[in-house]
Amino acid sequence: MTAPLLAKITNFLVEHDLAVLRFNFRGVKDSTGDWDRGHGEVNDVAAAVSVAQRTYSDLPLNVVGWSFGAVVSLKWTIRDRTRIPWVGIAPPIGRFGSVRVPMPKDLPLTKRTFIVGTRDQFITVKEIEAYAAAAKSTVHVIKGSDHFFHFREKRLTEIILDSICPACSQHGERTSGFSS
Repeated sequence: MTAPLLAKITNFLVEHDLAVLRFNFRGVKDSTGDWDRGHGEVNDVAAAVSVAQRTYSDLPLNVVGWSFGAVVSLKWTIRDRTRIPWVGIAPPIGRFGSVRVPMPKDLPLTKRTFIVGTRDQFITVKEIEAYAAAAKSTVHVIKGSDHFFHFREKRLTEIILDSICPACSQHGERTSGFSS
């Protein structure tokens, strides 16, 4: 939640009049609970979505996750069969041992966007493109960027904004979302 990348994404989205809910997974910093290898963390995503839906009931909801948060939130989309639009920033597909991404054929039909840098330390562009193609999803590649998108945060957030609310920057419409 306090990772510099997530703070910068949040600031950019708030500047564009979007409501954002960030949270830590169980066992991170001062949050309660213990690390559950990506299983119980799916419940954390569900709880955050529930809070966002109650708090911003008049706004469209989107889910944005980075790294582990992208993998876990993608798992949540299957468990809850949601059609909420999803953006995954550099999900390290299959790199967390027991935290595996779902099979693309199991994903519910919804708008999905993957974002990855050409110099990501944990996933290759080729791996993301293959997965996204099988999942009928969009991929955006940020040239020269690593897993943390240093000095490319603005470009990253422009892609997120275009993915979750293409009309927002043109018409000042509001939307809600959260990052994990």
